[in-house]
Amino acid sequence: MVQLSTLPSLLPTLPLHWQNIIPTSAKRLLAVVEIDLNQTLHFEKTLLRLWSADELGTTIGITQTSSDGSEQHWEIDEDGYLRLNDHAGVGHLSLYSKSGLIQTWHFTLAINVLISQFRDSFVQRKELAKDALVIQANSDLINICPACQSPIPVNQSTCIVCDPETEVPPSTLTLFKLWRFAKPYKKDLLLGFILTLLSTAATLVPPYISMPLMDDVLIPFQTSQVMNYELAGMYLGGLLLAALFAWGLGWWKTYILALVSERIGMELRTKTFEHLIRLSLEYFGAKRTGDLMARIGNETDRICIFLSLHLLDFLTDMLMLFMTAAILISIDPLLALVTLLPLPFIAWMIHFVRDKLRYGFEKVDRNWSEVNNVLSDTIPGIRVVKAFAQEDRENKRFIAANQRNLEVNDRVNRIWSSFAPTVTLLTEIGLLVVWGFGIYQVSSDHITVGVLTAFLAYISRFYGRMDSMSRIVSHTQKAAAGAKRVFDILDHESSVPDTKNPVALPTVIRGQIDLTNVGFRYGNRAVTKGINLNIQPGEMIGLVGHSGSGKSTLVNLICRFYDVSEGSVKIDGIDVRDIATLELRQLFGMVLQEPFLFFGTIAENIAYGKPNATRTEVVQAAKAANAHDFILRLPLGYDSLVGERGQSLSGGERQRISIARALLIDPKILILDEATSSVDTTTEKEIQKALDNLVKGRTTLAIAHRLSTLRKADRLIVLDKGEIIEVGNHDELMAAEGTYFNLYQAQARHAAEIAQEVI
Repeated sequence: MVQLSTLPSLLPTLPLHWQNIIPTSAKRLLAVVEIDLNQTLHFEKTLLRLWSADELGTTIGITQTSSDGSEQHWEIDEDGYLRLNDHAGVGHLSLYSKSGLIQTWHFTLAINVLISQFRDSFVQRKELAKDALVIQANSDLINICPACQSPIPVNQSTCIVCDPETEVPPSTLTLFKLWRFAKPYKKDLLLGFILTLLSTAATLVPPYISMPLMDDVLIPFQTSQVMNYELAGMYLGGLLLAALFAWGLGWWKTYILALVSERIGMELRTKTFEHLIRLSLEYFGAKRTGDLMARIGNETDRICIFLSLHLLDFLTDMLMLFMTAAILISIDPLLALVTLLPLPFIAWMIHFVRDKLRYGFEKVDRNWSEVNNVLSDTIPGIRVVKAFAQEDRENKRFIAANQRNLEVNDRVNRIWSSFAPTVTLLTEIGLLVVWGFGIYQVSSDHITVGVLTAFLAYISRFYGRMDSMSRIVSHTQKAAAGAKRVFDILDHESSVPDTKNPVALPTVIRGQIDLTNVGFRYGNRAVTKGINLNIQPGEMIGLVGHSGSGKSTLVNLICRFYDVSEGSVKIDGIDVRDIATLELRQLFGMVLQEPFLFFGTIAENIAYGKPNATRTEVVQAAKAANAHDFILRLPLGYDSLVGERGQSLSGGERQRISIARALLIDPKILILDEATSSVDTTTEKEIQKALDNLVKGRTTLAIAHRLSTLRKADRLIVLDKGEIIEVGNHDELMAAEGTYFNLYQAQARHAAEIAQEVI
C-alpha cells in the first residue's frame, strides 16, 4: 500500500506571472484556467483555481484571483455544479449550488476549449470526491494514482482523470489504421478507384461538348438562321453517351465500394469483439457496458457509412476538382486563375475548424455512450428500479445524460453552422466573379460565349464539389472520433497476456494447486501478500474471512483472471502463466453466487460450456444437479426459454442449472463462490445435494459466508487483510478459539436471534 505522503506531486502548477501574486496555500491544486474578461465584459485577466482541502479530495472548491491579488473562495457542496454556455460570441461559466446561482465568469470563445477542460476536471473531481469518502470510511490507506494523486475507486484499476482513452484527442490519422482491415480487398479498392476516375471523367465531358454546341451550332444559327441539325445531333448524341457512361460507371463503382466497406465494417466489428472478450477482467472493471456496446455497434456502423458513402464522395470530389482545374487551365489560364481565387480561403477555413470539430465529436461520442450507460443499467435492473420505486430517479439520470449530450452537440453545431454557410457564400462569390470577369473577356473578344458557357458549367461543378468537400469535414471528424474509440479497444493490451510458447498439459490432470509467496496488487492497493498454500488433488478447501479479506482474489489468481504481482500459482507443477489460457480455463468449473443464464433454452444454458453435448448428457447433468424434476414441470421442458438472465426462473432453479452446467464439462478443479448464500434453507438443501455430487473426485475451492456449509471441507483457510491467519478443519479451528471460532460463534448467535424473533 502506498501512503499519500510518499507520492510525487505531478499536479498542475500556477502560471509564472501568477506565482508572485497568489500566496502559498496548503490547499491542493487540482486544475487552473485563466479567463480573459471581467464582469463588465472588458479584457482583464482572472485566474480560477480548482482545489481540494485535503489530500484525499473529499472537499473541493474554487478560488477566483483578480489581477490586483484580491480573492474569492467558494467551497462546493454535494449539489454544486458548473454550467458552460455562450451568447453573442461571449462564453459564460456559471457556478450553481442547491440554492441557485453563485457566480458567473465571462470569457472570449478563443479559450473555450480550456474552459471546457476546466469544467470537465471539476466534474471528474466531484465524482472522485464521492469515491474518496467511501474509501476513507473503509481504510486509512487508499489506492491512489501515482501520476495525478487522485483517489481511484476500489473497483477500478485505472485513474479516470489520467485515462488515455479520454485524455488523447482523436486524430484523422487514426482512419489510416483501417488499412489493415481493407488490405484483403485492395484489388476491389483499386478497381473502385479506377471506376471513380472514369466516372468522374465522364461527368466532365458534357460541359466540354457544350462549347462547340454553342459556338458552332447555336450562335451561327442566330446570325444565319440556318440550323445544322446533323452537327447538333452529333453533339447531343455525345452528351447522351457521356451521361450513360457516367451512370453505368457510377453505379458500378458505388456497388463495388459499398460491398467492400460493408465487409471492412463487419471485419472491424468481429475483430473488436474478439479482442474485447479476450481482455482481462481488470479492463471490464473500469468500463461501462453501454459504452462498450456503443463502440462496437454505433461507432463501427458510423465508420462503415463513412467508408461506403462519404469517403467515396470525397474521392470523387477530389478527382473532380483536380480534373476540372486542369481543364479550366487548358481552356483559358487567366480565367482559370480568377476562378480558383476563393480556393485558399476555403482550404484555410477547413483547416481551422477541423481540430475543433474532431475534439467536439469525440466528446459527443463519449456523452452518447453515457446515455447508453443509463439504458444498460436501468433496463436489465428494471425489477430493482420498480421494487424501490426509483422510476423518477432513473428518468432524471437519463434526462441529465441526455441534456449533457445536447449541450455538447450544441457547441459542435455552433461551429459547424457558421462554417458551412460561409463556404457556400465564398462559392457563390466565386461564381459571381467568374460571371463578371467572363463578360469582360467576351466583350474584349478574348473568349467566345461557348467558352464562357463551358467555364460556368465547370465552375458550378467545381464549387459544388468544393462545398461538398467542406461538408465532408464533419463526417471525417465523426469517423475519426469513432475510429479512435474502437482502436482504444483494439490497441489495449491484456494485463493477462496469453503465453507465446505454452506448455502442453499432461494427458491426465490431477488437480494439484500450489501457491508460493503469492502477492497481488490492485493498482497501488495490496490485496494479498505472502500466500503459501498447497492443495492436494481431490481435496476440498474452504476459504473463510470477512468481506474484502482476499477470498475472491485468491480464486481469481488461481483461474488466472488476474496475474500475480509476486510469487507463482502452479497446477500440477506448471505455472498457470505458461499454460494456454483456453486450456487453463477448461480445467475449471465455476458456480457463482449470482448464476448468469443467457437468453435461450434451458438445454442451451446447461450445454454452454460444451455446445456439442448430446441431449442425454444434458439430462444426466441436470439429474445430478437435482434440476431434472423442475425442468420437466416447465411447459416445454428442456426447450423452455429462460428469458434474459434467467428471470423466468427462481434463484434456486437458476443455481441448479448453473451446477448442471459445471457438471457437464466434468472439470478437474471446481470453484464454488457463495453458491448457496442467496437462497432459503429448503432450497439450500436441494442445492447442497447437487453440490455433493459435483465435488466428488474434484479439487474444490469453496467460498461461503455460511460457515456451516463448509463443515465437510478437508481444510479451512482463514484469510484476513490478504493473509492466511489460520489453517485447519472445522473441529481444529473451533478448538483453537481463534478468528474462525469467533466468526462461527457470531453467526450462530445471529441465527439464534432470528429464530427467536420468528418464535
